[in-house]
Amino acid sequence: MKKNVLIIGAGGVAQVVAHKCAQNNDVLGDIHIASRTLAKCDAIIASIHEKKALKVEGKLEAHTLDAMNVDATKALIEQTGARIVINVGSAFLNMSVMSACIATGAAYIDTAIHEDPMRVCEPPPWYANYEWKRREECEKAGVTAILGAGFDPGVVNAYAKLAYDEYFDKIDSIDIVDINAGTHGRYFATNFDPEINFREFTGQVWTWQNNQWVSNKMFEVGKEWDLPVVGKQKAYLTGHDEVHSLSQILKVPNVRFWMGFSDHYINVFTVLKNIGLLSEKPVRTAEGVEVVPLKVVKAVLPDPGSLAPDYTGKTCIGDLVKGTKDGKEREVFIYNVADHKEAFEEVGSQGISYTAGVPAVAAAMLIATGEWDVKKMANVEDLPPQPFLGLLNKIGLPTRIRDENGDRALNF
Repeated sequence: MKKNVLIIGAGGVAQVVAHKCAQNNDVLGDIHIASRTLAKCDAIIASIHEKKALKVEGKLEAHTLDAMNVDATKALIEQTGARIVINVGSAFLNMSVMSACIATGAAYIDTAIHEDPMRVCEPPPWYANYEWKRREECEKAGVTAILGAGFDPGVVNAYAKLAYDEYFDKIDSIDIVDINAGTHGRYFATNFDPEINFREFTGQVWTWQNNQWVSNKMFEVGKEWDLPVVGKQKAYLTGHDEVHSLSQILKVPNVRFWMGFSDHYINVFTVLKNIGLLSEKPVRTAEGVEVVPLKVVKAVLPDPGSLAPDYTGKTCIGDLVKGTKDGKEREVFIYNVADHKEAFEEVGSQGISYTAGVPAVAAAMLIATGEWDVKKMANVEDLPPQPFLGLLNKIGLPTRIRDENGDRALNF
């Protein structure tokens, strides 16, 4: 059994991961949290102690780390004895942290695809641009690297694999729908790192349709969805990590991702973009100071973690899968509903962070017990979904299904 976890990052998702690791430290062992800002790690540890979240006695320690520095990350892995690294820092860190894991033999988990800070809205094939190039390196080192083990990507990939294995003989399309029907009471804010959030939406939208990549502009294609609990919601076709992996691994001819946005969000985003404030290219002010507009916007917006106390409402995220079974057409919607207030009461974070962080801990637990310790690189849909979804049922993200037999919980 692999034990001892190093969490890289100290934002809202890291807070969820740390709390859930603490709740399951009988399986995961000692917990270490590392970030460039030690005070953020200390605050997470204080919140864990405040909620008495540790299941059994064990280490819970904070560390200062620049995770872009591979040697420093290697040294911290060795110092802490961590056998599982959960990377929930910036997506710019993935390749550096993965390198440190390969060098030390520690298992690697992330929740989003790698991003090059010098490239915005990189064209597909996304995983093949960075992560998948290192498959052979991971396998040669015998290192388990689980990619995209958040909710989307992550849980939605497991939903797709479950549908592929159990509900269909042939899948024609997967539409992943992500709706946040919650409200945080601020004029404008993003639910996770504004820099990463905006970079996703400033260029082309790539989806997989009829076995080929199709490009649209952001907010060009919208559709109203009628979903469980949250009701009718408008969502827009958006590029996303799992579109690439699901289309290539499961060989599904149509994979699309839809994300909900309010008219207010779209209006503010459009103004910021049109006046150049979402640019990642430096500009010089009249006083001769060089600034990056996108980083200035990030600095003046609310910290996503600060939204949690006032957040109310629910999220609904799931896969609408269409295809055939026993010669008949069918469709199923496999999904989860999360509550912002309940997430805050349990771990001190809002529901978006909760849905992203809990699955990464479930993946770590499955590596620790050996069920997902595959000693190579894998996307979530490469792995058996039942242990993952069954564990999520127990630790906070239950799965439901809506099909011709009605709406019900799924047990594994």
